[in-house]
Amino acid sequence: MSIIQHLRDAMSFLSPDLILIRPQLLLALFGIGILLTDFLIEPSEKIWNAVMAMLGVIFAAFSVWQVHTQVSGTMAPKMAFSQSIVLDDFAVFFCIIFLSAAALAILLSVRYFEIEQEQHGEYYALILFATIGMMFMVEGIDIIVQFIALETMAISFYVLAGFLRHDRRSNEAALKYLLLGAFSSGIFAYGLSLIYGLTGSTNLGVIMAKLDDLSQAHTAGFAPLLMLALVTTAAGLLFKVAAVPFHQWAPDVYEGAPTPVTAFLSVASKAASFGLLVRLFVTVFWPARDQWTVLLGIIAVASMTVGNLAALSQNNIKRLLAYSSISHAGYVLLGLVAAATGDGNETGLKAVAFYLFVYAFMNMGAFAIVIILRRKGLIGDTLEDLNGLITRSPVAAVMLLIFMLSLAGIPPTAGFLGKYFIFLALIQTGHYYLAVFAALYVVPALYYYFRLIVHAFLKDSSDVVATVVTPWQKLAIACAGIVILAAGIYPEPFIRLATNSIASFVSFGH
Repeated sequence: MSIIQHLRDAMSFLSPDLILIRPQLLLALFGIGILLTDFLIEPSEKIWNAVMAMLGVIFAAFSVWQVHTQVSGTMAPKMAFSQSIVLDDFAVFFCIIFLSAAALAILLSVRYFEIEQEQHGEYYALILFATIGMMFMVEGIDIIVQFIALETMAISFYVLAGFLRHDRRSNEAALKYLLLGAFSSGIFAYGLSLIYGLTGSTNLGVIMAKLDDLSQAHTAGFAPLLMLALVTTAAGLLFKVAAVPFHQWAPDVYEGAPTPVTAFLSVASKAASFGLLVRLFVTVFWPARDQWTVLLGIIAVASMTVGNLAALSQNNIKRLLAYSSISHAGYVLLGLVAAATGDGNETGLKAVAFYLFVYAFMNMGAFAIVIILRRKGLIGDTLEDLNGLITRSPVAAVMLLIFMLSLAGIPPTAGFLGKYFIFLALIQTGHYYLAVFAALYVVPALYYYFRLIVHAFLKDSSDVVATVVTPWQKLAIACAGIVILAAGIYPEPFIRLATNSIASFVSFGH
């Protein structure tokens, strides 16, 4: 009998509610197991912490598929815990992104923390705990669950950002992220409290119905309070995705945090926050879509402007990718703008889902190249460190080219289709001026992405030491590259996955 079958039999006693959160329970068990066994493992054998974490992610991924298959039938409910948790196609899609990002982060972390001599079990446990928080963020349909999940993710990342205890930059990054993150969480909690005050409920379904009744009844003072709730809630989540003007933390935190943490933070945290943003805006704040469409449109253009222009002058790769992530947040927000207009609900949400999926792999791949440059005595995060990469590691240089082309939106990579769907959604919903802005900002993006390629392919390096790529790193880079090329050349399965993920929102009749 297989290990998976033994695990399935061992957890068969769970109640229907607990079965729905079985993936999170598995991650928690593996995370706690790592913490309990870490002190028993010899320093030379700390790789077993990574192996246990990877097994936890694999089992959780299998469990997500299994539970979703079970609840897709007519006999099992999709909701649990008094309708505060839901496992719909939307949640499953984002769980795939989180678990994929966690797996890549684990693969990329082994060699990195061996060099840093910080190979501790709590690091891998925190990755699993952060993933649990992100999964509950997109599965939660109760604002209390959503807030607790957001804080679970955030606190894990505060510690991970400062995990290099003897590195001053890492300590500074953690402190900045903690202070600004706590402030944004307070604003987000204030917005949620206003929603509760208006409706007397924490369940999204009840909140939607009551807000609709209040809107139709033209209740005195309703509109100003709803707008205040909208602005404060949006501000809290826009901080997490590093959108302008809540982006100031990103360059410093991305630069100072351990590079595997930066990679994981830049894609998984952003995807989870966007997932929660979509869940709230397409349900709770849907009656105020005319207002938040304008707000998000302005923020999107500002994010693309600041992100792209600031990235032009960066010589540190991690800071360059931080500003790049700010501009990509602007593209995702444009998809949400399109989703709130006319009949663009399905097209816009599909564009958002597909973009977040491909962004996770191309950005993790880009940071993976930075990670393999790291060795004893060399941080490896400046453009000059890329010099001569084509001679030191030809495969890594070619993979860097693929990831940069995808981030810039050049065919036949998945990044091209991601931007294409955003442009298509904007054009179909009549946002021609936003589509023009988005297309124009591809030009500066091409410049700073190709700066990395120029250094890797055309600059000579004085470094005669060959770049060592471990099997774990090779596996991570290969997986990211395969997904990027597969989704670009044969995108139909990935498009179908993104389309199915937003079916639950389209079914609301918006």
